[in-house]
Amino acid sequence: METTLLFLGGVGFQEILVIGAVLLVLFGAKKVPEFMKGLGKGVKEFKDGVKEVQKDIEQQDTIGEAKGEKERGV
Repeated sequence: METTLLFLGGVGFQEILVIGAVLLVLFGAKKVPEFMKGLGKGVKEFKDGVKEVQKDIEQQDTIGEAKGEKERGV
């Protein structure tokens, strides 16, 4: 069974296990969970930022539409 992720292409399960083993050897069993926790928080903050920007854009679009209707006398 081959795991296909958007940014990893055709990386299989065995390759992921090897990468995990290398990470354990390099950073140790205590640092890997801390790293993953920090990575998760970073991804969450990024998604929240994207949502906030989308919300601001939608808000500006509705304000622009309201101004356009006001100028047209609707």
